[in-house]
Amino acid sequence: MSNSTPEKEALRNTLQGAFDFAQSQVKSLLQKYPSDYYPMYTVAGEFGHDRKRWTHWCDGFFPGLMFIFAEATGDDAWLDKAIAYATPLEERRYDRAVHDLGFLFLSTSLRWLGLGGPAGRIEPLLVQAGKTMAMRFMENGQYLRSFVEPASLFIDIMMNVGVIFYAGLKTGDERLLDIAHKHCLTTRRRLVRGDGSTSHEAIFDLETGECLRQSTHQGYRGDSCWSRGLAWSLYGFTRSYLQTGRAEYLETAMLNASYYLENTPPHILDGVTPWDYDAPESGPLARTQVDTSACAIAASGLLDLADAAPDSVRACAYRDFALTSLRTLAEKYLGGLTPGFEGILNGGVYHIHKNLGVHEAVMFGEYFFVEALDKALKTLGRRATPHRVKPYPEDSLPAWARKWRDGPTEEEMPAPEAPHE
Repeated sequence: MSNSTPEKEALRNTLQGAFDFAQSQVKSLLQKYPSDYYPMYTVAGEFGHDRKRWTHWCDGFFPGLMFIFAEATGDDAWLDKAIAYATPLEERRYDRAVHDLGFLFLSTSLRWLGLGGPAGRIEPLLVQAGKTMAMRFMENGQYLRSFVEPASLFIDIMMNVGVIFYAGLKTGDERLLDIAHKHCLTTRRRLVRGDGSTSHEAIFDLETGECLRQSTHQGYRGDSCWSRGLAWSLYGFTRSYLQTGRAEYLETAMLNASYYLENTPPHILDGVTPWDYDAPESGPLARTQVDTSACAIAASGLLDLADAAPDSVRACAYRDFALTSLRTLAEKYLGGLTPGFEGILNGGVYHIHKNLGVHEAVMFGEYFFVEALDKALKTLGRRATPHRVKPYPEDSLPAWARKWRDGPTEEEMPAPEAPHE
């Protein structure tokens, strides 16, 4: 990504246009659909037909978009709508059937709190959501179980463990923090491979806690790298590092990022991911099927990782790749490019094996795309300020030595003597 002002300005205009388009699409959905409808994925470009929901794990993303708009624009109308859609979700802080309480509450309640919402109401919600989430912990195996079965660990849970960290840090409850850390370490060991790729699921023996195998529900194979899972891991470990400062989480996120950058080359796909990195080159599950939702999640995570990276070289690589990806998404996959398309971002994948939401808008893609756009626009709006160094203090000198005295000028110096022959 060039640092030239005209190119940065052009990119900023492109991303701002996408952000403005996102607002117009959400306004249209608010006008068209009833107030108790939470979009999930489009069917032939339209919402309202998305019946297969499993655990309603995406319901926080629609109000989450509105909270982002409220923060970016200062428009109270967005904030009012966000609160109206987030409020019915509050009872789900007791929902023990899902592993997605982070998705529900970090995208809504935590954002509202950051906008000055009532702490006395919001903080207990987040704390209880973290406690409820922690009840999924399996002692044998040391992980948070997925919604599928007790023996199942999903990479997706790295995006939700943050609500347990929040609860533990807010209350000082060491047991909550221990559970969250143990889950991250087990995920790191069982689902993140040596090359930085990830598996979707691990299956454990419930009696011994032994990890039996890697598996998948949405990837190509149990040993393949499902791109959305990789993005969940990259983003989730980055956030866990930012919450706790644990170096191994930063190392894992950077390992994920290395795999992501090496296997999603911009000159081939313009920074947009295939749905699975190990999918075949042809056929109904071909690698040519992109997943823009995975791309958006990874872009948002990479922008956070750039700010956390230990050196400027990696930070620049992460930031540039994220900006390249977002530019491509805004130029080639924006919903406005398809007549009648109700989503913000086309080309997402919900469940390819069940043919649900394939090359459509999906709400997690919508949310993380808009979040990444917001982060990118803030990044591009920063003005670089040179680091100024102050003089070294004189307090180590005795008082008599602190009076400054310049030496003689060159004119006052005697001329050198001529050499003797």
